[in-house]
Amino acid sequence: MEWLPTLWFIVIALLWCGYLFLEGFDLGVGMLIGLGRPTEKRKRLLLNTIGPVWDGNEVWLITAGGAMFAAFPHWYASLFSALYIPLTMVLVALIFRAVAIEYRGKAITVVTRNLWDLALGVGSLLAAFGVGAMLASTTIGLPLNENGDRIGGPFAWLTWHAVLGGVAVVAFCWIHSLAFLRLKTDGLVRFEAGKLVSRWLPVAVLPLVAWVVWVLVTSGSALAWVSFAVSLIALVIAVITGRNHKEGVSFAALGIMLLGAMAAIFLAAYPVVLPSTLDPAFDLTTANASSTAYTLKLMSVIAAFGVPLVVAYQAWSYWVFRKRLREEHIPETHRVTSIVN
Repeated sequence: MEWLPTLWFIVIALLWCGYLFLEGFDLGVGMLIGLGRPTEKRKRLLLNTIGPVWDGNEVWLITAGGAMFAAFPHWYASLFSALYIPLTMVLVALIFRAVAIEYRGKAITVVTRNLWDLALGVGSLLAAFGVGAMLASTTIGLPLNENGDRIGGPFAWLTWHAVLGGVAVVAFCWIHSLAFLRLKTDGLVRFEAGKLVSRWLPVAVLPLVAWVVWVLVTSGSALAWVSFAVSLIALVIAVITGRNHKEGVSFAALGIMLLGAMAAIFLAAYPVVLPSTLDPAFDLTTANASSTAYTLKLMSVIAAFGVPLVVAYQAWSYWVFRKRLREEHIPETHRVTSIVN
């Protein structure tokens, strides 16, 4: 079954797209809470917009990493060992972020609450940057030898394209979170988010567009260019509808813009899963980096049942918590004191 490696390349690309789309806005909300200057009530409002869904969104990251490990072990081994430092940074950032979300409401003093907010903001920022740097490296290249081992020191991964990918994901998460807040909240927060989206959307996606152009100029196919064209059309629609206060259409169009851009990147890279900047002969491809046909077949059977369940569950959770939130819905902060006999 020679088509199975291609199938799993598509599945992994879709998992990364799903992660960037769903986790993108809640990473951005985390940055707004921890690195912005909202009031305490507004921070709690922003946190409530992602409270029911943020942990479910991270499932896409775990699934994408697990699928790479099982379907393309050589890709996984070379990428994760070459990017050991940034991926460790991502892991620590996600841990601090998750703990901050759960613990900021239990802080006794304002200082400790602010420290948890800072952990949430920095954790969200570093996680977004690290994921972007990793995806840019896997689509543009790393200094790999014939054995798939990284050549150079521990920071050989820190290239211009890695920085571009990191900045692209951070900027997209920020603007995506504002589009989400415009759709999810009401009142002053909705109004302010709308103003920022209308003003900064074309600028915020420029690093992502530059990343796509870089990949397409290097190894773009006709289908990849078509996907990029669809992405640009969706971007224009997102800008126009956003300025006309059609928030749902604008949010959906921004999501299509992301999916089209990432599809263009993966289509341009195929069949290479991890290019070597030293010699194209050292590239890892869907053919030489994949697992056995039996493994891929077994994974396909399991995924045929598991993936629809995960998608259905997440769709249901978003439907249940679909209503808009206002600052008036957030009760005043109160402190519970213990009674000592």
